[in-house]
Amino acid sequence: MSSDYAKQLGGKLRAIRTQQGLSLHGVEEKSQGRWKAVVVGSYERGDRAVTVQRLAELAEFYGVPVQELLPGGTPGGAAEPPPRLVLDLERLTQVPSEKAGPLQRYAATIQSQRGDYNGKVLSIRQDDLRTLAVIYDQSPSILTEQLISWGVLNPDARRAVREEEAS
Repeated sequence: MSSDYAKQLGGKLRAIRTQQGLSLHGVEEKSQGRWKAVVVGSYERGDRAVTVQRLAELAEFYGVPVQELLPGGTPGGAAEPPPRLVLDLERLTQVPSEKAGPLQRYAATIQSQRGDYNGKVLSIRQDDLRTLAVIYDQSPSILTEQLISWGVLNPDARRAVREEEAS
């Protein structure tokens, strides 16, 4: 397996895990030790090759089709995808509603539309961030910094916003 392909596969594995709100140790706990945090982490970094059998087992553990874990396009094509924009809904409840009210209502609407009520995290799209920026009367980059300062958006989101603004 080429190094680029392994890294793309690892990126997909990490995206699925974080979308489910799991840390590496959370995977180990949820699997009752079947999946060791260090092993899953090495798959995600592309440091360790994963067999087809293990990939199928990991897909079953995450409850997703194997195709969802496979990189799209041709191996060695794209670089690492931009970080996902993931809101920490638990932290959002701790932000005063006079600040976070519009974001709380927007997140609740997205959850309702998607039927996604895990209550811990919510992935949003660049378009959602642009819409929220209009609601808050700020640029997407300023709003991103505000959300990071509240602790509801991962600092990695800065890169996604910079890449979006550059294109």
